[in-house]
Amino acid sequence: MEGFVAKWYSKAQEKSIEQYRSWAKMAIGHIPEGGRALEVAPGPGYLSVELAKLGDYRVVGLDISRTFVRIARERATAAGEQDDFRLGDAAYMPFPTGAFDFVICTSAFKNFPEPVKVLDEMFRVLRSGGEAVVIDLDKDAPTEDIDEYVNQMKLGLVSSFTTRLTFRRMLLKWAYTRNQMRDLVAESSFGVCDILDGGIGFEVWLKKP
Repeated sequence: MEGFVAKWYSKAQEKSIEQYRSWAKMAIGHIPEGGRALEVAPGPGYLSVELAKLGDYRVVGLDISRTFVRIARERATAAGEQDDFRLGDAAYMPFPTGAFDFVICTSAFKNFPEPVKVLDEMFRVLRSGGEAVVIDLDKDAPTEDIDEYVNQMKLGLVSSFTTRLTFRRMLLKWAYTRNQMRDLVAESSFGVCDILDGGIGFEVWLKKP
């Protein structure tokens, strides 16, 4: 996303701040104090900023959108956090091997044209014993559950309609089933994963030996 679309998405995601805070609280249980965390495709930076607020963590975000990188940097500055947002491709990360204790990617994995390569890069940049989690939409999510999810976002009439249309016409088509995610992980350096329920989506937990 770039330009107007990225700005619209950033504004719409303000309604989901509690979800980002929940993910941040979940993540800190997997990061040592003073550790380094990477958010892959952080978009407007809500999660990274909330995570940085919770402890002495170095949080880095990598996104392919110039607009999102700018918005995320502005958000971190306004919050008084030192998050480091960089422009780059998740399939070709500009980080050394073993640079991070934890990697997280939310609501973006289905958009990657080289998903196995992204998983391999997550594996590479993790330290030995480090964990990663991919949180995304389940292709098999029932329509009524998605409608309820959008209702809980409390969007305006136009934004609500646009969001539902986006789910039905785009996101569900791009999303993976749980079995498809297991197959992708099996092709990657991780090899195996644990998949947990996550409402209209799922959490794919990965670990580097």
